[in-house]
Amino acid sequence: MNRTTLSLIAGTAALAAVTGFATLKSPSDSGQDTAKAAAVLPVERTSLLCPQPSTSDLADTSFTSFTPVTKGTAATGKAELAAADEQSDDGSADSGKKSGKKKTAKPVLTPKDPGTPVTGDTSGGETPAFVGTAEGKFAPGWAVQETTEVAAGLGRGLLGVNCSAPDTEFWFTGASTSADRTDYVHLTNPDDSAAVVDIELYGKDGALDSTVGEGITIAPHSSDPILLSTLTDEKQTDLSVHVNVRSGRVGAVVQALDEKVGGDWLAATTDPAGSLVLPGIPKDATAVRLIAFTPGDADADLKVRLASPSGLITPAGNETLHVKAGMTTATDLGDVTRGEAGSLVLTPTDQSVPVIAAVQVVRGKGAKQESAYIPAVGPVGTRATSADNSAKGSTLSLTAPTAGAQVKVTASAGSGGGAAVSKTFTIKAGTTENVEAPTPTGLKGTYALTVETLSGGPVYGARTLAATEGGVPGFTIQTLPDDRGTVAVPQADQDLSVLQK
Repeated sequence: MNRTTLSLIAGTAALAAVTGFATLKSPSDSGQDTAKAAAVLPVERTSLLCPQPSTSDLADTSFTSFTPVTKGTAATGKAELAAADEQSDDGSADSGKKSGKKKTAKPVLTPKDPGTPVTGDTSGGETPAFVGTAEGKFAPGWAVQETTEVAAGLGRGLLGVNCSAPDTEFWFTGASTSADRTDYVHLTNPDDSAAVVDIELYGKDGALDSTVGEGITIAPHSSDPILLSTLTDEKQTDLSVHVNVRSGRVGAVVQALDEKVGGDWLAATTDPAGSLVLPGIPKDATAVRLIAFTPGDADADLKVRLASPSGLITPAGNETLHVKAGMTTATDLGDVTRGEAGSLVLTPTDQSVPVIAAVQVVRGKGAKQESAYIPAVGPVGTRATSADNSAKGSTLSLTAPTAGAQVKVTASAGSGGGAAVSKTFTIKAGTTENVEAPTPTGLKGTYALTVETLSGGPVYGARTLAATEGGVPGFTIQTLPDDRGTVAVPQADQDLSVLQK
């Protein structure tokens, strides 16, 4: 086999590792242009990892799975979400143990058809982390939402997270090792071999001295919550966390538990970039704290603006943010939204320096406060989905920071019944809108919201899910990045069998 054939196979393998798997096909006309022959195909296999929800005996957790209907998919397929340390009947979640005994998993949920959500529930503090795999018609755009209600104690409130794909690097900012915080970084290994991970912490004065975070081994098909305060003796109100995988791959997410304002999940930010968007700050937020970090050697100066329903505005007293190289910087923006929907837009004032950012959002006052986190996120792109929604507790926020755009929002059928409904919205340039998203007709159960960009500039989105427990306004916010349900596969300009001779 010559170098040309090897490069084609290597390229396809790289695409599969990042976005899923798509089959490489040769064109019927061997003389056609390779670039023009590139095909956009649905991914054929997807993996998602869900962290251990809670150690509280008062925790009740629901998992909701949804796959949008996608043209061109296989007629068949399967998907399941099972405990990380168990093995399914077909061996898709091998425990990695060499005992020779097969351990049968009991999936928390098994989807039946694309276009209709399916749910599963667990309770108590013994619920493990879960590994999910979808193939065929269930793979493109597969989304799983983990939502936990904790009635009292540390981290009380509503905690939600989008189960995410395994990767080799993650950035977080907004974590903490202060006295009133108990933060964990959850690491889940879905594979048959051990993963080796380094965790680096950066505070207000730079990198924290610690060797404990180096070379952490995560066993095959297992999940470990690493308490951040065990990695350093320093008490830091605002921390940035870098998870770097030396070998293998993991899923990573931070669980931030606060004694005063409840808890929630802090998802990884988008890759460091010069400009960032943090969408979906609730209009009734009583406090907003912006945390930023630049991993490079140069300081970053950022213009801070709020995309409101009427356009971009500059918060008084917080016009800019200076982020020193390698140091975590935070600023309190107060009730920056002032009763209106809003999204933060960060852009360089001069030189563009890659940064990461997140906001901690607080709703309520006094003993009835609750918090959630919004990391910087990429645009909706072609399509994005929020899997777990209720008729009264869901708010969909969309922003178009640079140019106007038209989007289609589809409410799926309900998990217990109902019919899908779609609605089209126009988002003006520089604005954020809490759109009146449709709900399924005859809704029973929960439903999914799928956002598709039809035209115009990039759109960013987030979904807020709210539920009041004991008079406390519990809420959680999940961003809506592109679901990467399709992959562009370049087709060979000649019969591959010729190259194998």
